[in-house]
Amino acid sequence: MKQRLLAWAKRLRQDTLALWFAARHPGTPLAPKLLALFLAAYAFSPIDLIPDFIPVLGYLDEAILLPLGIALCLRMIPPPVLEACRAQAAGWLEARRGKPASRWGAAFIVAVWIAAGVLLWSAVAG
Repeated sequence: MKQRLLAWAKRLRQDTLALWFAARHPGTPLAPKLLALFLAAYAFSPIDLIPDFIPVLGYLDEAILLPLGIALCLRMIPPPVLEACRAQAAGWLEARRGKPASRWGAAFIVAVWIAAGVLLWSAVAG
């Protein structure tokens, strides 16, 4: 069971990186390109939308929502493009042994938190 879970996590990591490459690939249609860009930016962001210290909900995005979004996006990408992006991701992981960091993803999460704070403030103060 532990080996299957580790293999799944490794495949998920590689597929997330493949989405990062698919978002920049000219053969990716617009809708999957935008979804791939969002998912990869969020996955590689050092900041979570739902902080991990919140019980149950903190891991909901990483354990359920993100893998489901990645699976959906992978189905939307044309197979030849996905194959090329997966190969590129495998090569990248082999060469660098790390994951890219997304400053844009972090900026997006901060913007969402600020917008939520402003909306909450205006609802309470209004």
